[in-house]
Amino acid sequence: MAWHDANMTDSDGVPSYGVANHKKLSRRSVLQGGTFAAALASAGIYELLDALVGPPERPPVGTARQPLPQEQYAIPHPRLIMDDGSGIASNKGKIPVLIPPFHNHIVTAKLNVSASAKPLQEAQRHLESVLQRLEQQLPPPPSGVGIVIAWGLPYFEHYIPRLEKSSSYFRAGTSYPAYLPVDLITSKQRGHAVYALQESRTFPSDEPPPGFGPVRLEQNDVAVLLRSDSLANIMAATNAIFGTGNNQAGSLFKVTSIRRGFTGGAHTDGQGLASKLALAAGIPGANLIPQHSPVFLGFTTTLRDAESSVPVSNFETLPGWTDQWPNGYFKHGTIMPLSHLFQDLVAWYSKMFPTFDARIRAMFRPGVSFPPGTVTADPPEQNEADVLRDVQKYHAYGHNGSMQPVNRLQTQTTSNYGHAYPVNTAITNRGDFATLDNPFHYTSDPAGDHYSSDKAVGLHFLLFAPTTETFNRVRLAMDGEFPSGRRASFSSRSSSAGLNSVVHTTHRQNFLIPPRSHRSFPLAEFLA
Repeated sequence: MAWHDANMTDSDGVPSYGVANHKKLSRRSVLQGGTFAAALASAGIYELLDALVGPPERPPVGTARQPLPQEQYAIPHPRLIMDDGSGIASNKGKIPVLIPPFHNHIVTAKLNVSASAKPLQEAQRHLESVLQRLEQQLPPPPSGVGIVIAWGLPYFEHYIPRLEKSSSYFRAGTSYPAYLPVDLITSKQRGHAVYALQESRTFPSDEPPPGFGPVRLEQNDVAVLLRSDSLANIMAATNAIFGTGNNQAGSLFKVTSIRRGFTGGAHTDGQGLASKLALAAGIPGANLIPQHSPVFLGFTTTLRDAESSVPVSNFETLPGWTDQWPNGYFKHGTIMPLSHLFQDLVAWYSKMFPTFDARIRAMFRPGVSFPPGTVTADPPEQNEADVLRDVQKYHAYGHNGSMQPVNRLQTQTTSNYGHAYPVNTAITNRGDFATLDNPFHYTSDPAGDHYSSDKAVGLHFLLFAPTTETFNRVRLAMDGEFPSGRRASFSSRSSSAGLNSVVHTTHRQNFLIPPRSHRSFPLAEFLA
């Protein structure tokens, strides 16, 4: 049974991951396999979004264009609402919630450029001219479009083996990977240099259920993240970067995947996008998604206090984390782990966690309760001792609670910029988005990626973090393993291990996001 055939729970009770035939969708929404031009031109089912839910009201911004921040991943004008717990913005609300841009798309690619100085430097100038033209035409997100260019280890290893020119950042002759940001904390722990960008790895709960293939650890050169409230802006940016006209940059790339999806669409009195699109796609269990939930699994994931402010996720902000302070080439950059996973609605809402209290326990922590119908919950923070006490008392831990001890500052910290961050400040910044693709809207390798035109409930998970090891620690904590060496006594695929039993990762890769000033073919200027 391949990934795309797993549309029912098998005889051993393995989750189905919500794959379904989508006869309710229009013919235009169905992409059969491998036509890149058609995939680039069509948004598939996501063309329904603007018709189903209009763009959210956002505070007006000045007409004068402000310089864009060096942090590519920043949303300059995020919308903040106060949620009353029901998933609806309310003047009685007490929980601050960030509303991200509706449309989120990622394109991954290999390079179609010779691995030598002149072609790479010409490509660097060409891509940057396309990006600057786009930014002149469209305002920053969420109303315009946000463009994030991220680079994988294969780019650095194959295209930047050695820096031939000296600079204020590097000595001539610096070879891969010595020019990458150094993870100072992990290097000290291990007694050798560990870089902030590392190869992706698997984790205990990645063990595939019967009938599923192993996690595919990808080797793309580049990933481009596009975010906007406007699908038209997303499609215009995609075409400018990956089209093949004179003023486009598509000749530089061999696209390997197009990953489309959405966030939000709730926080109004109407039905949210997660519910509407899952029903439109005929997904089993779609009728169980709470009407106001911004995501498939029923709970708000964008609480303001669960997200870092943008600088915290940078390489250089937290003292002693990397070597990019005060004058690193990658200063204002960050790491972006990217993965795809399936989510099983039937298992989540009826088979594994059939009651609301059971889902609260799995998502947050055992022993807490909220009124039935709660969509936005903000339980107390947990440290490692709290989580392990829950393991002893309840033989279980919650998804969110397990990760807090390694994703929050454990002491008050003054940044290299002089800002004091209190205890429990989040270190990472989430950017994930829901998808109904299986696993991608388009793939250049349908067999290797187990592509299907049947729709499936999933998540394109991405995170902004100071180092890869930051993400690794968080992901291991999700599996009940902590930096102290202590761990939960039960399987990481158990229903006691948060929501691990109803999700399954299919793809994973880590990327480095340079600062905006070095986003186009970073380091190519030092080749000769």
